[in-house]
Amino acid sequence: MSIERIRSLIVQDMGEVDAVIREKLYSDVGLIRQVSEYIINSGGKRLRPALVILSANAFRYVGRYHYNLAAVVEFIHTATLLHDDVVDASELRRSKATANALFGNAASVLVGDFLYSRAFQMMVEVDNMRIMRVLADATNTIAEGEVLQLLNCRDPDVDEENYLRVIRYKTAKLFEAATRLGAILGNATPAEEEAMAAYGMHLGTAFQLTDDMLDYSGDYHETGKNLGDDLAEGKPTLPLIYAMKTGSSAQAAIIRNAIEQGGEGGFQPVLEVIQQTGALEYAKQRAQSESETASKTISSLPDSKYKESLLQLSIFAVARNY
Repeated sequence: MSIERIRSLIVQDMGEVDAVIREKLYSDVGLIRQVSEYIINSGGKRLRPALVILSANAFRYVGRYHYNLAAVVEFIHTATLLHDDVVDASELRRSKATANALFGNAASVLVGDFLYSRAFQMMVEVDNMRIMRVLADATNTIAEGEVLQLLNCRDPDVDEENYLRVIRYKTAKLFEAATRLGAILGNATPAEEEAMAAYGMHLGTAFQLTDDMLDYSGDYHETGKNLGDDLAEGKPTLPLIYAMKTGSSAQAAIIRNAIEQGGEGGFQPVLEVIQQTGALEYAKQRAQSESETASKTISSLPDSKYKESLLQLSIFAVARNY
């Protein structure tokens, strides 16, 4: 099953999610509408809201709350993007200018705050304390992950364990929340809920590890970002961490200096060390391991076309080139 078939399976559901997003984006303040609509409509995969839909449908949920919660998850994700781009001083995302590049840092931060607060208004409408706790905890963990990543920037001594912790907090936690929400709505058993949550966590980790690889091997026209953007921000991602750990002292020095200087010494020497040490192959193996673990966690769930889509997404997480 291709990613296109997965999308076609839930196209009507995602249309409902988009309708909720458009409705809830409305504000009397014009700049809020302008910035929110720009970032929401800038070509994202809508993967996290899709996970809410697929998870809920896998447990035969009947109702409309999964549309609202899918929109909530997308709003939280979009708010983190707005804040991340300000922190990283990014100028490009998905081949388009970032909101902060167009509207300024202040507008981006404040509209991100609007999206967070609107998401919490929507959580209250669902009137389920369990769901509110899941989303509140996830949002707090994501914020912790963002701070951890900030502390790690330009620090060449970050090890693999600490970097994976950032991924679990900053990226995988929202994947985990998305799949857990669908299970809660579908009245899954406690064991089934935990299986779906674990699936989301491992899937999110696989996605981020693949993004790490694409920063050194991707194509701008497919990824929408320039090679070496993470290096320019001084981020010690897994390919760099592995290259330093396994390379010669001279190779490690090149990577260490690049992280400390934000890649000012040039991208090509770093890329050569990464290639020579097999760092991309190692990162892909780690992503593949997370993908396989994700699939195993839901192997005992009842068979359905939605479960099959979730299994295929775990393959796509590693096989993709964008």
